[in-house]
Amino acid sequence: MKLFFNKNFILGLITFLLLMGSSSTQVVASHNPNSADQGIPEKNGTYDDPDHKGVKVRVFVHPEKPVKTTLPSLVCELPDPDSQTTVGKEAWYLPSNWSYNLNPASTPSTVGSSNLATIAGNGFSDWSSATGNKITFSRGPDTTVSRQAYDGKNIIAWGRTSGSALGVTYIRYFSSTGLVVDVDTIMNKKFKWSWSNSNTCADTNSYDSENIMTHEIGHWIGLDDEYDATNFQQATMYGYGSKGEVKKNTLTTGDNAGAFAIYNP
Repeated sequence: MKLFFNKNFILGLITFLLLMGSSSTQVVASHNPNSADQGIPEKNGTYDDPDHKGVKVRVFVHPEKPVKTTLPSLVCELPDPDSQTTVGKEAWYLPSNWSYNLNPASTPSTVGSSNLATIAGNGFSDWSSATGNKITFSRGPDTTVSRQAYDGKNIIAWGRTSGSALGVTYIRYFSSTGLVVDVDTIMNKKFKWSWSNSNTCADTNSYDSENIMTHEIGHWIGLDDEYDATNFQQATMYGYGSKGEVKKNTLTTGDNAGAFAIYNP
């Protein structure tokens, strides 16, 4: 038996098959678990988690502060002025016990992978004290992950971020209660980093890792960025980071007051 197909039928069949193939490809791509941004923009703002109903994602992008002058490589006896104004709180809070996961392998050689635990530990200890020790931080297993994801790991790592962001922190929390369920901080590896292991000395040609990381951990606690230089320029939660700066290592009166208010209403 011979089958006959006219030209229009054949063209229609080819078009249908091509459309089916295109649609299938798009569906797979949109659910790719290895997607770099997982549908979350790397921009300051609060977003709905596309894969978890009822979960919000707050993204903080910590920009560098432009510097117009060139200073010597190392400066010491840096001032650490206090700031009395209370830092504002956000919509979330951590449970009383919270673990974090470090990616030492991602740490720049100028910082030292063996130093990451101390750097992060200093920040977590300061913020725990600021809450009145209402949060206990514990170090979990190390990870090789260097991208944000809702995966049960609360990571600190160096990785790729876009633009001029020194670090980007992603806070996932239940919109109904404000309880945090996942946090990731990605430090931008394209910048020059160092660690002075000091609260009074800093390398003016790089960003001090503890200085910036302590700021980012403040977001974990539930604090906002502050950009009013008149009231907050000396605060750890001031929204800009600078080279040759270590004053964010130590919390101001306003930083402590903001954290304490969240966990001691």
